[in-house]
Amino acid sequence: MFYREAGQFKTNYQSDQAVFPILQDRVFIALVLIIAYGVVPWIADEYWLQAVLIPFLIFSLAAIGLNILTGYAGQVSLGTGAFMAVGAYATYKITTAFPEINILLVYPMAGLVAAGVGTLFGLPSLRIKGFYLAVATLAAQFFILWLFNKVGWFFNDNPSGTITAPPRALFGITMTGPEASPEVRYYISLTFLAVMGLAAKNLVRGRIGRSWMAIRDMDIAAEIIGIQPLKTKLLAFAISSFYCGVAGALMIFAWLGSAETEAFDIFVSFQVLFMIIIGGLGSILGSILGAAFITIVPIFLTNFPPMVGLAISTDLSKHLEEIIFGGLIVFFLIVEPAGFARLWQIAKEKLRQWPFPY
Repeated sequence: MFYREAGQFKTNYQSDQAVFPILQDRVFIALVLIIAYGVVPWIADEYWLQAVLIPFLIFSLAAIGLNILTGYAGQVSLGTGAFMAVGAYATYKITTAFPEINILLVYPMAGLVAAGVGTLFGLPSLRIKGFYLAVATLAAQFFILWLFNKVGWFFNDNPSGTITAPPRALFGITMTGPEASPEVRYYISLTFLAVMGLAAKNLVRGRIGRSWMAIRDMDIAAEIIGIQPLKTKLLAFAISSFYCGVAGALMIFAWLGSAETEAFDIFVSFQVLFMIIIGGLGSILGSILGAAFITIVPIFLTNFPPMVGLAISTDLSKHLEEIIFGGLIVFFLIVEPAGFARLWQIAKEKLRQWPFPY
């Protein structure tokens, strides 16, 4: 009744093909942004910002990057953690070698470095696909992390082998380093997710996105109708790696502060892959919903027993968390294999027909 297109007339093609053609959708997105920018930083404490919201925003960005490659282009990748590491180490090298560069410009520069590396490791996709491509990207995961561990130039020969975000300020506000407040780092992560998420939404709806989906559905037929597999697949790897590289840079400079290569191990790659599977392949919103599920549910399972007065040892609590978390993943995949994005779509369809949903 209150969520219908009836009466909302479009007078040109641009308005009809807008990202959010329905007024209610535009109002909803505006409310979400107002709450995210104007309410959350004032009511959330440091724990919520540092342990929940900032990692959720960063992993949402990484999930969008992987969903572009796997969900839209159909190229399976298990090297997400490595491409995030490339972005993190590139940001560290740029900020330490050229401290005068604006820190907000360093993030996309590091993303470009990750895009170049991702394009290089995307070359096998021209001859192999499916499981074999996943193994090839898995090799990239191990090789890149091994390289960052063994070559001291990447971490400036630090004896500990870690990279640490140096303090950087913009307009008198500290953006990185231990002096940066959680609110500032939250705003940076949120802004990158909002801007890059909107860019990804427009990208997949255009000619490039349709080319990716044609390659995903049937690459031979796509080539017959004039789509170039070489250009299309490598572009998907480049843009996906760019998103993952920016997410990796934010992971160190806006969240952890310092880390070793273990922060980008194979578990991170599987974690991001689970996000897009649970959230929904081929959906930008699904990437964000999947990241929210993977990020928030383990924290809830850890803190719920003490909230109800259950005294459980730390090791038992961790095992129970993994069991319940795995069971929830299997349950949601059985209930809706298309992910949370499909559930959201069904809810909107029923809301349009309320009070008589079929």
